[in-house]
Amino acid sequence: MNKEEFKNFGYKFVDWVADYLSEVGKHPVCSPLIPGQVRSKLPSQAPKKGESMEKLFKDFQKKILPGLAHWQHPSWFAYFPANNSPSSILAELLTAGIGAQCMIWKTSPAAAELEEVVLEWLRKMLSLPERMSGVIQDTASTATLVALLTARERATNFESNKNGLKKPLVVYASEEAHSSVEKGAKIAGYGKENIRYIPTDEAFAMIPSKLEEAVVEDRDRGLQPACVVATLGTTSSTAIDPLSPIGKICQKERLWLHVDAAFAGTAAILPEKRWMLEGAEYMDSFVFNPHKWMLTNFDCSAYYVRDPASLIRTFEIHPEYLKTGVDAEVKNFRDWGIQLGRRFRALKLWFVIRSYGVEGLQKIIREHIWLAQKFKDWVEKHDCFELMAPVNLSLVCFRLNDGRGEEDLNRLNQEFLERLNRSGKVFLTHTTLRGKYVLRMAIGQRTTEEKHVREAWELMLSTAEEILK
Repeated sequence: MNKEEFKNFGYKFVDWVADYLSEVGKHPVCSPLIPGQVRSKLPSQAPKKGESMEKLFKDFQKKILPGLAHWQHPSWFAYFPANNSPSSILAELLTAGIGAQCMIWKTSPAAAELEEVVLEWLRKMLSLPERMSGVIQDTASTATLVALLTARERATNFESNKNGLKKPLVVYASEEAHSSVEKGAKIAGYGKENIRYIPTDEAFAMIPSKLEEAVVEDRDRGLQPACVVATLGTTSSTAIDPLSPIGKICQKERLWLHVDAAFAGTAAILPEKRWMLEGAEYMDSFVFNPHKWMLTNFDCSAYYVRDPASLIRTFEIHPEYLKTGVDAEVKNFRDWGIQLGRRFRALKLWFVIRSYGVEGLQKIIREHIWLAQKFKDWVEKHDCFELMAPVNLSLVCFRLNDGRGEEDLNRLNQEFLERLNRSGKVFLTHTTLRGKYVLRMAIGQRTTEEKHVREAWELMLSTAEEILK
């Protein structure tokens, strides 16, 4: 492809993306295709000769696009959002064009230093403790693994890096914690059997006294407690674990405190939501995802650590071919996590923060929280619907309830959700809370407005009327 062909298709693709973003609401939110339907339309072997970009683009539109879920749809209420924005998309175009490999300062000085600056901006926006230093990881799952590995090394005085784990270490997390805690504990060598899931209160938040009891019991059994994972905004219900009492226990027991705020952390840019960070001075590490609620393309996860020296000591490597004359003066982020190769993720975050400004981002987050409160009010005022968890941010957990038994209610709500999603007009997901099947209305897509939430509610009312007949 020569320069002119590249420019022509570049213009064409940008036009297509601009039209897609403005018209994405016309698509079914989630693909109606069945398993294997896309694969059946694709050749089983790669072409021997190159094909034209025109043909590739047509095949993308005809064969690939119909099989995609449209995460940028204004009626996307499933999981948590994975937002993008025009400024982030344009930054990704520059990143792809430059093709920089940002493993050490020397390979892209601007990438390393911009990452330092933007992470410091974010730290100040969230009012995190001054002594915390940041780095961009790909996802919160990776960040949690990084925290568990660093906690392991600190608990063993870095002996496990040299000789392997000789004594069982224990990890503690809420029974509502994300599945990445279990995955990370397995990879990091703690073992699935050495995870303690701490009971939660009526708001689904960790009970600190139960945590302390578990730690004491494990010490009495000759085990070594090493790490606590607290969650700000659990996946099922956005429950907020109480940081201050948990942090005091961690300080007393000399445990690493990692805080997972993957979705909810963005809300801390609002002064009125910083209550959930009370006790942040006890945190050893903290993660949140700008690629969820801060309009930044996936992937971009902001990870902060109080003691960078322990983090670096856990991951640092010194092969001859990576040594440079400035290593003592700079941050080589290859030593701040698992990856050696690193994308230039800071650029899109820089573009987003500068183009929206802190006030612009705050306005969008406040709007989503307000819409969730509005939806919550509708649920609470309707005789056939029931609120299932506190609404701390922009997630509403609810279900249909006509008074039948719990098993029947679970089946009823499963069918209710399936009918809603089959319509193609909305997409929601479910969870279970105390064994009860619950629908999750996650409001956080950049283009979602009150009319989209109201249309979803009206669809729920008509579908509920049909199903209850």
